[in-house]
Amino acid sequence: MSKAAARPADEDSTEAEPSPNDDRTARIEVLREENQRLREEYARARRTQYRRTALALAAVGLVAALGGVLFPTSRTVLFALGGTGLFAAALTYYLTPEQFVSATVGEGVYSAFATTEAALVDELGLQDDRVYLPGPETVEGSSIRLFVPQHAEYRPPDPMALGSVFVIDDEAARGLSLHPSGGPLFEEFRRALSTALPADADRLADRLADGLVEEFELVRSTTRDVSGASDGEGGNVTIGIDGSAYGAVDRMDHPVASFLGVGFAEGLDRPVSVAVRSVEDDRADYLVTCSWDD
Repeated sequence: MSKAAARPADEDSTEAEPSPNDDRTARIEVLREENQRLREEYARARRTQYRRTALALAAVGLVAALGGVLFPTSRTVLFALGGTGLFAAALTYYLTPEQFVSATVGEGVYSAFATTEAALVDELGLQDDRVYLPGPETVEGSSIRLFVPQHAEYRPPDPMALGSVFVIDDEAARGLSLHPSGGPLFEEFRRALSTALPADADRLADRLADGLVEEFELVRSTTRDVSGASDGEGGNVTIGIDGSAYGAVDRMDHPVASFLGVGFAEGLDRPVSVAVRSVEDDRADYLVTCSWDD
């Protein structure tokens, strides 16, 4: 009697115990909620930082404007400083980003496309050359295309031929034509310029390298070397990359290398070959070499 009575009680206690799957699901939900909370906290902290900067700029502007009232001899300079501070404060406050995308998310999106493009190049048996050259005009802005040739000895295709993904009209210029990941980045960079894009390689290298670090924060730092052939037949630029936000730079059409390739192709208005190699150096993790012919 007692055994029979005990059996249902044991069965009830067994049924009441949560299964491992339920426990795992609950933990996943807790982690998901915690990740969402951390993302919101991070975005809120960044917005607060921007707004504090705006308040500091506004304070500087107001102090300078009041100084202009109190010190007539320096009124022109102080009023100019005050107006600049207030204008910068307004821009900083109203242009504060409402959403922040982490580098890991961007790197994950790029990695999927890079893997697909690299597999396509491998399946077609194309060369390792990566050439950025002017293509057909587009409404999006930059006309530069990434061209991957089929033959080791190739001729750059005509711009209109690059409108097709598969360039097959000319045997010597056959290959793959892709929209580079650096195209939209370069258009944003060009819109932010206060002056025209430099036409010489030396100054162009400086501006593009600064854009990677200061504007897009794609890398931690850069070092560069510009050289021209002694016979006048072209030149090359090697830029050292340290601290890439999007991982390994030697992958297919990496945003850092692509931005440099597009920038030099646009600035010099000629085809630019881009080669990337990893190094063990105190100043750089990767070297991106952009070369061109006259």
